[in-house]
Amino acid sequence: MTSAIPPLVGMVHLRPLPGSPGHEGDFDAIARAAVVDAETLAEAGFPALLVENFGDAPFFAGRVPPETVASMAVAVATVADAVGLPLGVNVLRNDGLAALAIAATSGARFIRVNVLTGVMHTDQGPIVGEAAVLQRRRAHLSPEVEIWADVMVKHATPPPGADLAQAVADAVERGLADAIIVSGTRTGVGPSLDDLEVAKSAAPKGTRLVVGSGAAAGNLGDLLTHADTVIVGSALKADNDPRNPVDADKARSFVAAARDRGLL
Repeated sequence: MTSAIPPLVGMVHLRPLPGSPGHEGDFDAIARAAVVDAETLAEAGFPALLVENFGDAPFFAGRVPPETVASMAVAVATVADAVGLPLGVNVLRNDGLAALAIAATSGARFIRVNVLTGVMHTDQGPIVGEAAVLQRRRAHLSPEVEIWADVMVKHATPPPGADLAQAVADAVERGLADAIIVSGTRTGVGPSLDDLEVAKSAAPKGTRLVVGSGAAAGNLGDLLTHADTVIVGSALKADNDPRNPVDADKARSFVAAARDRGLL
């Protein structure tokens, strides 16, 4: 599938939302911080953004409560109004139905789903993909929204005998993913070049291969030997900590590196 979404995506990590243990009681401050990060990324030259409830740990394995959906819908719409860029939504840990609903109402262009097909063992327990439910809901609600699926997602362990190549093929051919995301073992850690090569070879022709973690200006050239698209977050933050605000200088440096390597 040919995507109109640009190949460089900057992360907007939301602070703890209402209902989560870390929430500090001021939703307006959360929305303002999200807009500041989004505007910093846009001014640096990022052509697309992904909004995620990163601050909500510990996460639910599947469905999130109504207050999370409502908060994220407002935050995503607020960011959309502020910057006017193509947006994605990721509702951690794996609520693809909530992400789709938020995208459909806010005009976001894609969602990230950590486990679309198969099963992964995580700190939330086993997470089982719901491709059948999600794809039917997308067809009914918002068929234009793309589904970007992690394969062997970070902060998780695959079941014994799981095979990366087979998982990639299944996610696209049986889960109907529009793009495949390959990450490292945890936030801020990049995928191995071997895994990217395997995923690229296994994905059906024309499938977008996305780096989902660990991208930095220094390793971008290596990652792009196999990947088509890069999502970047931690490397743009002060001290490389995703909980910190976006650093404008780091964001500009990353965009310059992306242009030098032909990504933009």
